[in-house]
Amino acid sequence: MTLTKESEGIYTDCSQIQILSEIDAIIFDCDGVLIDITKSYDLAIIKTTQYVLKNLAKISNAIDVDFKIIDGFKSTGGFNDEVDLTYAAIISLVAATKLSKDQSDFISDVIKNSDSSGIVSVEDYIEKQVDVSDIKSQLSYPGTRDDNPLYQIFDQIFYGPELYEKLFNKTSNFTYPGLIEQDDVILDDILIKQLEKKFDSKITMVTGRGKESVRYSLKSLLDRFDLKNSMFLEDESRELAKPNPQSLLNSINGINSLITLYVGDSMEDFIMAKKVTELGHKTVFCGIIGTSKNPQDKLELFEKNNAVLALDSIKQLPKALNLE
Repeated sequence: MTLTKESEGIYTDCSQIQILSEIDAIIFDCDGVLIDITKSYDLAIIKTTQYVLKNLAKISNAIDVDFKIIDGFKSTGGFNDEVDLTYAAIISLVAATKLSKDQSDFISDVIKNSDSSGIVSVEDYIEKQVDVSDIKSQLSYPGTRDDNPLYQIFDQIFYGPELYEKLFNKTSNFTYPGLIEQDDVILDDILIKQLEKKFDSKITMVTGRGKESVRYSLKSLLDRFDLKNSMFLEDESRELAKPNPQSLLNSINGINSLITLYVGDSMEDFIMAKKVTELGHKTVFCGIIGTSKNPQDKLELFEKNNAVLALDSIKQLPKALNLE
């Protein structure tokens, strides 16, 4: 299947374009869709990995986790949770050091052998080659968000001291501003108004973020979503994490949608939407590619997996859906 460039930033499967006119609700992922997280969440992955390798693993010559590595893990469909990705990068680089292998080559091999089971596939691949029980013991991951060492380090770096204390009622070990301050919000009032004309109140969110984290960045824009039927997975049990379709099913059923557009930017998002369709609730996936460091690779990934629609940005939604 080929996605045809309809106009600047809009790519569609011409054979299925008719279904876009039948959509009666729209559900958004948040990170990489409503918010560009390149300088916030992605940077938190990089900084947390650096901190743990230097201070816990005592590795001083580790390579920096770059956006190629981040996109590589995310393309497998098992790393919607940024802390999962951070953990995978850490144990991969510890393993490479123990094996005296080139770190870049080894982490590339780990990514190639990862799948939608996420950290389970990473641990399976690594532990067949080397013992990494020491760093695993130090991190005790995943555990629970409140008391797990890796979650705590990541959250302190991401949220900053004031918001971290507000959210977790604990004092941060870091004093510098949280990287959440560098969230780049793409959504605006103009776009919401255009969508409301088409979908009325059938606009929800199914995101890996917690609700207060989303509110901190989107502010009053969050109240334009049907929050009763939105899902904030950081606040839910780990079992509901993407690509588990249950959260999306809950949202769809709550708004009584017949044909839903789910707007995401990752393979987890795509797999989740596909599973919902297989369960009998027609869900069209719209892939956002412009917030990726390599939009062409992301486009090809969605194209290979038969996505109906791909956009550079949510700003193209009105034109793609003929709302203008």
